[in-house]
Amino acid sequence: MSVIGVLTVHHEEEGRRALRAVVAGAPGFHYAGEAASAEEALELALAIRPALALIASGMPGIDGHETGERLKAALPETVVVLLGDSDAETLTGASLRALWERNG
Repeated sequence: MSVIGVLTVHHEEEGRRALRAVVAGAPGFHYAGEAASAEEALELALAIRPALALIASGMPGIDGHETGERLKAALPETVVVLLGDSDAETLTGASLRALWERNG
């Protein structure tokens, strides 16, 4: 089984910290990077080419929906999953695996 590189995008540090912990603790996943804004996410995604991007939908400025669309246009092979802002705190390793298996 290959390791799945994950980019997380959340405008709040607490959300990024929660996502980082979930990915780091989930077997088969690698925490490839994080971003706090759409612009940062798109630049980083082009550099690291993640297999999976977890994006908070309620980001200020360019929201998660638009960020996801732009990321998919640039990297169609990346699986993009939009999360509600509070999903970062409730996501588990098992639910991360289920998201990947359903969408990856």
